[in-house]
Amino acid sequence: MKVILGLGKCLALVFWLVVLINLYQPLVNPFDVLINLAGCLLLLTHLLELLLFHRTIKARPQPWRDRLLILLVGILHVRTLAAPAATETTHA
Repeated sequence: MKVILGLGKCLALVFWLVVLINLYQPLVNPFDVLINLAGCLLLLTHLLELLLFHRTIKARPQPWRDRLLILLVGILHVRTLAAPAATETTHA
């Protein structure tokens, strides 16, 4: 599973690199518009993830690093966050 998440993170970073290159030197029409649209939609999705996982991120030791990674790779980073330990309940 770690290999798949790592590969997904690498592909997400390559996508953001393509979006940045497209902003600097646009590709041929209609690909420039499609890449910009996909980048905007993905950024909005990652911002929504930041809102949804705000409490989890706030409790982390480095919340700003986690926020940046969520903006870059989204749910692929959220899956690596440790789930809070469940409290044990004793039954009588």
